Amino acid sequence: MIGCMSLSGTVLRFVLPRAAPEPEQLTIVHAGDTLPVTFVRSGRARRASLRVDVAHRRVVLTAPLRMARGTAVGFAESQAGWIAARLKRLPDRRPFADGAEVPLFGEPHLIRHRADRRGTVWREPGEIHVAGQPEHLPRRLRDWLTAELRHRLVPLVHAKAGRVERPVKRISVRDSRSRWGSCGPDGALSFSWRLVFAPPEVLDYLVAHEVAHLVHLNHGPRFWALARSLCDGPMEPPQAWLKANGETLLQYGA
Repeated sequence: MIGCMSLSGTVLRFVLPRAAPEPEQLTIVHAGDTLPVTFVRSGRARRASLRVDVAHRRVVLTAPLRMARGTAVGFAESQAGWIAARLKRLPDRRPFADGAEVPLFGEPHLIRHRADRRGTVWREPGEIHVAGQPEHLPRRLRDWLTAELRHRLVPLVHAKAGRVERPVKRISVRDSRSRWGSCGPDGALSFSWRLVFAPPEVLDYLVAHEVAHLVHLNHGPRFWALARSLCDGPMEPPQAWLKANGETLLQYGA
């Protein structure tokens, strides 16, 4: 507690908000296997829950601040079969390296390291060539892929925003791993750079989704009607693609 003296001489007391403790690494045994689980507490949580963090290849157990640790861990242990199955389903990591394959807007391309050239990246049919020292390949390729995404993304955003007559304050491309896109109340849009691996219709749908949020900051019927009208094609196929394949976008460049 902290006390504060008022002008009347009365001591006012208040309690600082209870801070969430640091994440705790747990291990749960299931069928002879040891399963890694990260235990976190949240002031917004109302019950214990489990989610898969694909980017870090782990399962996260979230519990309310006041829930007993044993209760939360017991819940996770009761779901050990689900945890084991989800960890087993995680896609293999695919680092950027010579000879590796990555999809460029859904089309497979082989990475070719070119030690005989300096400081550039270029595309040939079915291949992406990266010059320079091998240790620089991952960074140079990621920078090039991010630029390729922006080249398609920026005009697409402005075209759709023009259709709803709303300004776009800023377009950011980030390493967001929990969502593919976002729209702020100030008209700033953000997208994951990993969308460069997705088919064009998926990018079109996600841009339509976020631009629709410039008008409706919710997911009500009017929002979905507007998002559908902004898509260049049917909305359901890219939605289904993301549901079935979205996790695979996180495996590249790890």
